[in-house]
Amino acid sequence: MTAVAHAPITPAEGLLEIFLSLDTPEGFRAELIEGEIVVTPPPDGDHEDCIELIVNQVYGRSRTGMQFSGNKGLRLKSGGGCPKDHVIPDGTFAPRALRLYRGADSWMPCDGVAMVLEVTSTKPKADREAKRRCYARAGIPLYLLVDREASSVTLFSEPENDDYPELCTRPFGKPLKIPEPFAFDLETADFL
Repeated sequence: MTAVAHAPITPAEGLLEIFLSLDTPEGFRAELIEGEIVVTPPPDGDHEDCIELIVNQVYGRSRTGMQFSGNKGLRLKSGGGCPKDHVIPDGTFAPRALRLYRGADSWMPCDGVAMVLEVTSTKPKADREAKRRCYARAGIPLYLLVDREASSVTLFSEPENDDYPELCTRPFGKPLKIPEPFAFDLETADFL
């Protein structure tokens, strides 16, 4: 019998292999964010209500027709020696004309994504910090964060390196301008 030599795997490759082999309970989702595996339980009804309110406005008011996915895995660039980030935004919007989701793998690249959406849950720090860095590093043009704890909505834009230098925050009840390709004011009164 001949021994076959295998190239040693790096810790980042090992972590990615473990992550991709996870079998999470139904309704839970696992993400690999900046070298950390994060498992999230199913969201509550208020969380889902916020998402639906936004999706309804995007479909009805966006200048550009959009497609939406609430569970699309995105494979993003990573920082440092970490494996590629694997995130599942609460919402991913892409121009309908691109048909980005058609034929896409479970974990697709983020090229063509116009905006990602996160609605905070019981642990909002990841949405406010780590995911903000991940989405900026990946070059996603717009990141919309509904912060239920702060009763505000923030649009991050103009990604540069690991952050979004441009941001606009409005309290619930005040409209938030969403730029092209959406080009409409997001009404937030129903978030109250």
